[in-house]
Amino acid sequence: MATASFVGEKRAVVLLSGGLDSTTTLAIAKAQGYQVHPLTFRYGQRHEVEVAAAQRIAAHFGVASHIIMPIDLRVFGGSALTGDAPVPKDRSTDDMGHGIPITYVPARNTIFLSFALALAEVLDTGHIFLGVNVLDYSGYPDCRPEYIAAFERMANLATRAGVEGRQKLTIHTPLIQLTKAQIIARGRDLGVDYGLTTSCYDPGPVGVACGRCDACLLRLKGFAEAGMVDPIRYAAT
Repeated sequence: MATASFVGEKRAVVLLSGGLDSTTTLAIAKAQGYQVHPLTFRYGQRHEVEVAAAQRIAAHFGVASHIIMPIDLRVFGGSALTGDAPVPKDRSTDDMGHGIPITYVPARNTIFLSFALALAEVLDTGHIFLGVNVLDYSGYPDCRPEYIAAFERMANLATRAGVEGRQKLTIHTPLIQLTKAQIIARGRDLGVDYGLTTSCYDPGPVGVACGRCDACLLRLKGFAEAGMVDPIRYAAT
């Protein structure tokens, strides 16, 4: 369990899914000198293989602590990622840019950030890193800059540290204005091993990416535009 005994250290909570964006964000936080404390959620997602990926990534980076929080969002449902609805496949980038897809998990980032806020307060830090992106965000409303700014304002009203004026919380979103190709290039420059990551919403039984869901298509497009080969395995098409 985390404790507030890290006096004098520059700490940050990093939301780590095991995907490309959150891994790059963790690398950026480390490069900026933070002692990182990743927080990962096992929330009943059909792509639970990402939790194992997050564990690999945390071990690779030698993080200060890594909490895996179990919360079962299948109880609510409302998403293809937490229910039985099929994951959309083979959509064009134009289609991805219109409307909110069925892979949206209701209020997921609000739930995750609330846990991160609690952990940050226990760790006595005002820094949370989140790998959201507004350019390749697949229509998710909780990846927008205005949402992040609103949550940050709320968070500074909601904690003892904020009310007492001891600490102002900042939500760092270093990828928010980057394309997927730019994110991958940034990670490459930081030495990120993207072979440790997974992005697929509908992986096979042993975690092989489908290559056809929105997350896979955006990832493959990003690697192609960055002039790199994606190191993970994809199902044969």
